[in-house]
Amino acid sequence: MTQRPLNQVLLHPGCRVGPELDQWLSGHGGEGLARACAAPGAIIDAIREAGLRGLGGSGYPTHKKWSFVAQQQGTGDKYLICNGNEDEPGTFKDRLLMAETPHQIIEGALITALACAINRIVFYINPDLGLAIDNMHQAVQQWRGTPPLQTAADALGRPIEMEVVASSGHYIGGEETAAIESVEGNFPFPRGKPPYPAESGVHGCPTLINNMETLANVPHILRNGAAWYRDLGLGDACGTKIYCISGDVLRPGAYELPMGTPLSELLYIYGDGMLVGKKLKAIFTGGPSNTILTTTDLDVPLDFESVAARRSALGTGAMIVVSHGTGIVKRVTEYVNFFAASSCGQCPSCKTGTYYISMLLSKIDTGEGTRADLESLINLCKILPGSGRCHLLDGAVKVLDSSLYHFMSEYEQALN
Repeated sequence: MTQRPLNQVLLHPGCRVGPELDQWLSGHGGEGLARACAAPGAIIDAIREAGLRGLGGSGYPTHKKWSFVAQQQGTGDKYLICNGNEDEPGTFKDRLLMAETPHQIIEGALITALACAINRIVFYINPDLGLAIDNMHQAVQQWRGTPPLQTAADALGRPIEMEVVASSGHYIGGEETAAIESVEGNFPFPRGKPPYPAESGVHGCPTLINNMETLANVPHILRNGAAWYRDLGLGDACGTKIYCISGDVLRPGAYELPMGTPLSELLYIYGDGMLVGKKLKAIFTGGPSNTILTTTDLDVPLDFESVAARRSALGTGAMIVVSHGTGIVKRVTEYVNFFAASSCGQCPSCKTGTYYISMLLSKIDTGEGTRADLESLINLCKILPGSGRCHLLDGAVKVLDSSLYHFMSEYEQALN
């Protein structure tokens, strides 16, 4: 296998200037914003043509999400929450971007604000990410009073306010409506929908929530064009993706590669293969709130559609590698325990459902489980999805259901 271009865009050395705005602007920084200021009405079309999608896990077309907020009329405030709560085990891409490339995120946020007529930008960051939050604070401060920011405000027709807000640090705080509650100063209880954030978000104002990686791509698309961005991907995929690989690999890390790079290349070229003496058993995709790929899936292109076709999901692009010798039941039990501990307790189905799944898994993992316990797990996978206000419960069920599909024999062998 040949090595593909690495770190072409978001993690390019020219972008990794830390909080120093002068260094960012002395390269190509600011060019995308300047083009956006010259033609704000063309921004959303450029994002649509580029095929940019939500890179926080959903894969939802970015232009559609932006359009919902842009269509909201009125003279009041509009908010953009730049979501950096990143607390998903196995995912560490956003903290890298915030620490090493804060200015491309800020420039992307300003362009997004122009596209959607947003005047208040909030960089919402997990307080446990010390270097990331410090560098974002410094970077935002350096933008204040600068000509590029003033030009953006003139194009918008009103001042643009930017601030860094620490999240609660809770896992659930990364959910969109929970983030809104946190920004308002409340505990991050997810809200029921409707109304949706685009209609009523922070303090009842139209609100857009985007992941940091998504926003970081925006200035490059405005500077280089939609066709350039589309051509970066492989097959029908567009752009690049920062894949995080960890677990039983020789070289764990975050690697920016063309979207659609085969799993085998990520594992064996960039991850340098399995630990010495270990053989691949499974890969948890998108962190523990997602699904499992196996050795039969090494050829899968790592893009949203291709991974979905394998009964899995790309999620955040995190790949947690598991070798033979690690029990799948034990690993799933650990992940579900994480979700049970992270539940905010607002929805009975989530609080009791994750607890009950955790209890049943622990029984099976320790050799005390019965066939009835296994049947209960199977039934819970059918009745629980969609019964909570957010996706925490769905994530717990998803990883359980995927493990049952691929490794049912391990569950059966562990029964009493």
